[in-house]
Amino acid sequence: MSYQNLSEFVARLEAEGELFRIREEVSPILEITEITDRMSKSPGGGKAILFEHVTGSPFPVITNAFGSERRIRLALECQSLDALAETLREILEQRPPRSWAEKLRFLTKAIRWSRFLPRTRRRPNPPCQEVVLKGADADLSQLPILHCWPKDGGRFVTLPVVFTKGLKDGKRNAGMYRMQVYDKQTTGMHWHIHKDGAHHFHEYRNAGKPMEVAVAIGTDPAVTYAATAPMPRGVDEMLLAGFIRGKPVEMVKGVTVDIEVPVEAEFVLEGYVNPDELRVEGPFGDHTGYYSLEDDYPVFHLTALTHRKNPIYSATVVGRPPMEDCYLALATERLFLPMLRTVMPEIRNYWMPWEGVFHNIVIMAIDKTYPHHARKVISGLWGMGQMSFSKAIVVVNHEDSLGKGEALLRSILESVDFKRDITIAEGILDVLDHSAPQPLFGSKIGMDATSRIPREQPRPDRKHGDIPSDGDVLSHLQEADPGFVALRNVYGNESRMPLMLISIVKQAGKNSAFFMERLSNAVSKGVYVIFDADIDLHDDSLTLWKVFNNTDPSRDMRIGETRMIIDATRKGPADGHTREWPEDVVMTQEIKEAVSSKL
Repeated sequence: MSYQNLSEFVARLEAEGELFRIREEVSPILEITEITDRMSKSPGGGKAILFEHVTGSPFPVITNAFGSERRIRLALECQSLDALAETLREILEQRPPRSWAEKLRFLTKAIRWSRFLPRTRRRPNPPCQEVVLKGADADLSQLPILHCWPKDGGRFVTLPVVFTKGLKDGKRNAGMYRMQVYDKQTTGMHWHIHKDGAHHFHEYRNAGKPMEVAVAIGTDPAVTYAATAPMPRGVDEMLLAGFIRGKPVEMVKGVTVDIEVPVEAEFVLEGYVNPDELRVEGPFGDHTGYYSLEDDYPVFHLTALTHRKNPIYSATVVGRPPMEDCYLALATERLFLPMLRTVMPEIRNYWMPWEGVFHNIVIMAIDKTYPHHARKVISGLWGMGQMSFSKAIVVVNHEDSLGKGEALLRSILESVDFKRDITIAEGILDVLDHSAPQPLFGSKIGMDATSRIPREQPRPDRKHGDIPSDGDVLSHLQEADPGFVALRNVYGNESRMPLMLISIVKQAGKNSAFFMERLSNAVSKGVYVIFDADIDLHDDSLTLWKVFNNTDPSRDMRIGETRMIIDATRKGPADGHTREWPEDVVMTQEIKEAVSSKL
């Protein structure tokens, strides 16, 4: 049976041994984040956490509810995400019936699929409206809204399901957009420009009209997930939620807005956004592991706050991966593979490493059938929906290599022809990409790591060669400049293509280009990645995260026949990067110690 509401899901988590209760009083200001971050980064994602006593609010808080492979399967009520994706494929790949027999079979399926459609009902005293607060009584300070990270601009609603309707077509959209609390009755509305919510807002702004908005907090897991899913514009996310649930999402109209919300939601915020009102929003410790910077966003005005009699406030904490959002992204990765295949059937499978924070690295396995097929796939993906934000795309032959990070990386580095298999292009980027010289636009890298077939130029034969010891290489570099301070040879002498990680200290006017030039003159073979001196070169996850997030390919890579140099350091004006560079998201030592004393 599908979950009616969040409480049923919480009960299931507890029955399955996937819930950890904290009965001590905990502050929503930083402390809940620190506890959740520790749990998220424990083996396998730890457990969901229910904070029973939260300072300043009568309502309990749940975090990390989706934060493991097992819990995401429990949330979506499936034995495996791939099995659920196959069921979804049946709908996505449905072709128009051609014969009477096909029409009859299609009619049977259509009747069954119609059970997934959301339904709006009139219900006296629906659960989400058991308590109704309007006007001055609607007060956001009653809620245990989190202040997540030390340098955040304030408290943020982090797991809201935001409902809007198009002005022209009246179609509903449900999306997840963070909301910074300004005061008791106003918040920011963080609509990225490529999101459907922003599209609706632009319609109203162009018409000079305020737009009604309703926000559900604490929905059943299918609804929460559906709000994060990259559905095509105009397709109701509640249809996807109904498909996952196996039954429709029951909706009810708001008490002050003409927008429907899930009947079983824990909390609902109702209000409006004025067409020309913007306010500074941020900073915010984001899922990239960096603070997203301040910018102007629309303002949400609260007209009503409704909730169940005994609600649970649902929140998520994001930061440097792995965290809960990684598992929501994993669900999207698996469920939307069939949709990719309907457009590009040569795609077998794909993998988005967590260190790439979803949009910075995608590895695709394809059925290769003609010369340079991989380049066609790369170009196609860069023009397709949210895949267009991908900064790096690597194409391989064998899907069984996906997820095997170290072995796959080594195989790619040892075989790829740096000059012929790599494409550098320019295009749109995610709004959170901080390494590009300008917002929303920068360079991308595509790499063909597939096996050669007839009519493709053979790759050069790379042979094992003598590789100097780490100490000899570092000494040689330090002769060129003492700013080279540490080195790690990742594969030792066992690889045909050395991978060396190097720490540098930029000072006395020496920028990234200076060190890359010294490296170019000192080494002839291998992949060399430079990092700031405070980076632990032996932390594989950390170094990958820095490479994927701190690199603009056209500026930060120097590629030769047998050598590649990558600059993964922090950039500034001396490096030709005039945009503000965000800080890493880290907790204060004071909060760490305070939490340790409580637990």
